[in-house]
Amino acid sequence: MSAALVCPHAGRDFPTRSNGAKLRYLLLILLIAIICVGQEQPKDKDQPQVKVNYLNVCTPSADEQQEIRKALTSIPGAKFATDFEVSRGQTSIPDAPLASYVRIRHDFAPTVPFVAAQYSLSIDPKSMVEDLVFRSREAKDVIQIQLEDTVTGAQDPKSVLATDTPVNRIKLERFGKSSVALARCESVDQSAYNPLFQLASEVMTRYRVALAVKRLVPRELIALGIKPATEPAEKGPKSAKP
Repeated sequence: MSAALVCPHAGRDFPTRSNGAKLRYLLLILLIAIICVGQEQPKDKDQPQVKVNYLNVCTPSADEQQEIRKALTSIPGAKFATDFEVSRGQTSIPDAPLASYVRIRHDFAPTVPFVAAQYSLSIDPKSMVEDLVFRSREAKDVIQIQLEDTVTGAQDPKSVLATDTPVNRIKLERFGKSSVALARCESVDQSAYNPLFQLASEVMTRYRVALAVKRLVPRELIALGIKPATEPAEKGPKSAKP
């Protein structure tokens, strides 16, 4: 943008003055133009910085593996307080099928370093996802531990719940740091991470029992209109009553 468009005095004819006055007037106009143009230039330091963190979920480093192991072993036994919640509902996401969910949350006793354990089962026509989340009582390092397993394809929920599906994703939310995650990746040799997946699956199995998942979830799914598959009829003639 020219100085004439930015500053009101630029572009006017010189008044009838002496050569010295004209020179001073010209210098004044140039100075004003430089100041105005300089004010329009953006400063790099004023531009917001965007930082993107990428999670290496397939092959976490040795330090990240150690942190995952430490977090999993810190999960306590099911020492619950009296407060708990069971909820159900449906949720919609753009460009995704409608999903139904059942959620079970139990608070821990005040002496436990975690606030609550929350289990959820989400079902849509394509998959079923189990989530187990532990929230820390003090946000110092790891503030949340999340375990997840996914069953793809149309399945009977009751049959899936009857089987202890192994965990295929572990995620740690850290205070003031990027997250740490480990997930099953078919294209990568993850034999070194099997002990971590095994440890996470043992935690999931233990808390399925503690939260009475196999008893409560099918009941809540029926209330949502999701009924278990019809059991096959018994074959062979029934014995006659005496």
